[in-house]
Amino acid sequence: MMFTECYRDSCSAVALAARRGDCRLLQRLLRKGHSVDVKDNRGWSALHEAAAGGHAQCVRLLLSASDSCEDYVNSLTNDSETPLYFAARNGHLQTVRHLIRAGADLNKMTNEYCTPLFDAVGSGHKEVVELLVSEGAEVNERCFIPGWSCLHHAVYKGHSEIVKFLLSLCSLEAVDYDGFTPLGLAAQYGQHHCLEILINAGANVNFQAKDMATPLFFAAQGGHLSCVELLLAHKADPNLYSNRNQWELPIHTAAWFSHISILEKLIPVTDRECNRGEGKVSPVYLAVQSGQAESLRLLLREGYSPHAQSCREFGYSCPLDMAVCCNSLHLGNDFHLIQEIVKILLADGAHVSLATYILALNSRVPEHLSLILEHAGLPKGEQLEALVQAALDKVANASCWLPKLLKAGLDPLRFLQQKMLEEAESSILNFFLEFINWKTLPSILLRILSQRRAEGTWRPHKHFECVPDLTHLCRLAVRATVGSDALSKPSFVQQLPVPALLHDYLQFNDISSTYTFKASSNQESDN
Repeated sequence: MMFTECYRDSCSAVALAARRGDCRLLQRLLRKGHSVDVKDNRGWSALHEAAAGGHAQCVRLLLSASDSCEDYVNSLTNDSETPLYFAARNGHLQTVRHLIRAGADLNKMTNEYCTPLFDAVGSGHKEVVELLVSEGAEVNERCFIPGWSCLHHAVYKGHSEIVKFLLSLCSLEAVDYDGFTPLGLAAQYGQHHCLEILINAGANVNFQAKDMATPLFFAAQGGHLSCVELLLAHKADPNLYSNRNQWELPIHTAAWFSHISILEKLIPVTDRECNRGEGKVSPVYLAVQSGQAESLRLLLREGYSPHAQSCREFGYSCPLDMAVCCNSLHLGNDFHLIQEIVKILLADGAHVSLATYILALNSRVPEHLSLILEHAGLPKGEQLEALVQAALDKVANASCWLPKLLKAGLDPLRFLQQKMLEEAESSILNFFLEFINWKTLPSILLRILSQRRAEGTWRPHKHFECVPDLTHLCRLAVRATVGSDALSKPSFVQQLPVPALLHDYLQFNDISSTYTFKASSNQESDN
């Protein structure tokens, strides 16, 4: 706590004079017999106030007035801070000298595990640091919550001159509670000058923390290009795995955060085993999961495969499946970005498996199915049958997939099953019936429609009560002859010996344009 306002009931007159550095007033108060030991609500005495403010003359007066100088000079606040701690932290060199001469404990820790030397280092007070060390302060003591040495702290703060001073006094390979050396902190926080000093002093550039992460990994993660370049120039190994599962490399974190300049440095020196190696993870997965289109393009351009390996770490058989699922919390609802990732993979030749089609049926981004169908068309044979069954299992979501599958050339008769007629929402059922001869349905299906109409769960169009007109019957006959797949292709339809005005009609475009489905909410409406 740092109080800036003084209250009469919590701060003595002596402490207030010491805070202000008013030596004359302090002398008068001491001559009148005022106590120097009275503490405020923080546990601060007058000596703490004088030391924190760097009022060296007031410090001397207070020490001389104390009954027990050694006890007084080491008195503690409520947070176990000594006067020396405040003087050192604030860089008051002369005050530090007075307190040391009076017997101040050089290594007393606060409740937050900080010593006077540690905070002098952190504040960048080089002369105070040199004085404390010369008087015997412990430089390798683990301090603060992470368990840092003074060298860790100097590196973290970027105080390069103090780093140089401490090199001969501190262990270069001292580790904190997470296994970080000072060099690791320099890499993590982008302290290039400090990193260079430590490397030149012989610090290990390939140490691994408790989680196996390396300095090169830290630098790549933080986007510190100059540190990455420096480490690579001094033989930092880009192929040391930085996690216990033995798959994550610096290239992975560079791809995740889209540090493109760093990625460009790491691609040529990283072993390509991670590209498709069994049990490894391609950095393509990290670019996909984090939605980093630029990282993805660069990796693919440099020869990384859009197929990659089956990835048990993330539970996907390929990066395309991961993209189609778009379950990354990093992406949120940025569907435009998710689509861009899918397009990049497809354009680079990503294989579309049956699993991919099925994942697209369930995707939060309905456009994924359209992209995949445009790129790869419909699957064949048994895979097509499996896709139909998977779609029927998602009838409630038919507004997302039925128009797209029919447009791609899937025969609507494949969906002429009880499940479709029983479970499809009213408007999607109307849409589906437009693609068949609704008057020649089997009796069991007609009974389903009749029952739904009676229950009010289906609101049919009036024309379903009549026989389809001749033109509709003719295009059904054409479709039956040439096949739905062929009829879905404009190039094929344009070659048929029919007037050009009928091309759109033969492709059922009049029906598709009549219905509008709000796929995002799974609610449909028709006009």
